[in-house]
Amino acid sequence: MTTASSDVILERMMALHPKVIDLTLDRVWRLLNALGNPQNDLPPVIHIAGTNGKGSTQAMIRAGLEAEGCRVHAYTSPHLARFHERIRVAGQLIAEPELSAVLDECYSANGGEDITYFEITTCAALLAFARTPADYTLLEVGLGGRLDATNVIDRPAVTVITPVSMDHEQFLGDTVGKIAFEKAGIIKKRVACVVSQQSPEAMDVIEEVAGRAQAPLLAYGQQWHVGPERDRMCYQDDSGLLDLPRPNLPGAHQIMNAGAALAALRYLGFGAMACEAAVTNAYWPARMQRLLSGPLVEAAGSAEIWLDGGHNPAAGAALAEHLRSLPKRPTFMICGMLNTKDTGGYLRPMATVADGLYAVSIPGEKATLSAAATAAAAQAAGLPSHEAQSVGAAVNAIVTKVPHARILICGSLYLAGAVLRENG
Repeated sequence: MTTASSDVILERMMALHPKVIDLTLDRVWRLLNALGNPQNDLPPVIHIAGTNGKGSTQAMIRAGLEAEGCRVHAYTSPHLARFHERIRVAGQLIAEPELSAVLDECYSANGGEDITYFEITTCAALLAFARTPADYTLLEVGLGGRLDATNVIDRPAVTVITPVSMDHEQFLGDTVGKIAFEKAGIIKKRVACVVSQQSPEAMDVIEEVAGRAQAPLLAYGQQWHVGPERDRMCYQDDSGLLDLPRPNLPGAHQIMNAGAALAALRYLGFGAMACEAAVTNAYWPARMQRLLSGPLVEAAGSAEIWLDGGHNPAAGAALAEHLRSLPKRPTFMICGMLNTKDTGGYLRPMATVADGLYAVSIPGEKATLSAAATAAAAQAAGLPSHEAQSVGAAVNAIVTKVPHARILICGSLYLAGAVLRENG
């Protein structure tokens, strides 16, 4: 009997629970038990939580490990163009036959019980990882941490918490402290936790959770320091000073993400070669990614097109700071957001660096904010705005008026994924 394609099985999985998000670990533990508990057979795990920077930090850690010859499993979400991007097995995106097989096995083992799409696909990733030898497993939290489907590892090698800020308040709480408590749920008893720069409110909560778990903290500003130094960056901890190139991932905020990655690598015993590779070899799409080819680029002519998937106020502030550092050029946003996000909070920092905004709805997303609502939020934030039927239409409208513009497509990873699919 031929296994159905992964797309068919994933479509079936979407119908297994009435909610997209329903935070609890009960269903995950039930399915993992039915699968023989593959989470207990993984190579050493590096577990990463936080509001912003999880994916970039994971990409840097992976680049450092792979430069030392390590075989690395990696799990991330959401995907951009294809689901396969979420599961990297021993350094390679999971192949279609293997993905279809583990998805089918999980679907059968679940027996039609309620389980969310993210929960069952996380179990599939863990099953694939357990069956392939590797040296490390990188697990990126999907949402929160304490009740996230990835939080099933009794004793990871190290945990990492990137900067915590406001996002997903309807699930995680309406203060930074409450959100930090959920993120800190990945901290395990007597397991070291690397902590990026945090607000005092978030740090107090993380320190309290770590204290109860007797988990040593490796915290920015205490056990390690990182910062720019002319056109390079410096990292320092108890093992000494590293003078490194700036991260190849664009943006000043990537220096902090690099610091967390370096702290994790150094804690695990890796040296200068892994650390340099972490900042020079990492690749992470839709994080201020310059599009260089494809139909959208051809339509743009002499205009630049950039793509970024940040979607909360902290991401908006980081994006504005990066744009401010670039050579001056008329800058226009093409923005589409989900209706669960703080649109005004994201857009307000951009009003000081962008000349205008074209609002679009995100293709195929039920939770998209309408173009009209995004345009209204932009106007309220101080950005001249227009509605557009599509990203392509917005590009054409911009280059017709300003042929040499800098165009930033932004507001959601789901929009970024649609653009990458459309642009080939």
